[in-house]
Amino acid sequence: MLNVLVAYFSASGVTAKVAKRLAFAIGADLHEIQPEIPYTKADLDWTNEKSRSSVEMRDPSFRPAIANTVEHMESYDVIFVAFPIWWYVAPTIINTFLEQYDVSGKRIIPLATSGGSNMGNTDQVLMGSCPGAEMRKGRRFSSDVREEELRLWAESCIE
Repeated sequence: MLNVLVAYFSASGVTAKVAKRLAFAIGADLHEIQPEIPYTKADLDWTNEKSRSSVEMRDPSFRPAIANTVEHMESYDVIFVAFPIWWYVAPTIINTFLEQYDVSGKRIIPLATSGGSNMGNTDQVLMGSCPGAEMRKGRRFSSDVREEELRLWAESCIE
């Protein structure tokens, strides 16, 4: 039996709801990736080129600090990493999260939320942060995705 974790970063609460729905649907552990400095509404204003998120996303090497860690990360075989799509990729805090652990030998499965943006280059960009891991093709879901749809997708990724 595989040990599964759903780790998520949610700036506005949308991704949190989907991640919790997924974890419940498949009986996985749940972990919120918490930024050391929480994002404010102004930080998330993608129309302002000087907002925190805009500045971070212009620099692909930027790694926002994380306030918490996963206990016993070594015990997980499969890690679903959930996040909102920012500029057609994962927020750089997801790279921070993946790079702080040895994920070699683990299966990493990106799950994104977005009202309209697709996955863009997300999988390729995240691959560099997971050396030695098996990166599966990520998928974007809307905020109203049903638990059953998440369960069926997740089970197909875990098999």
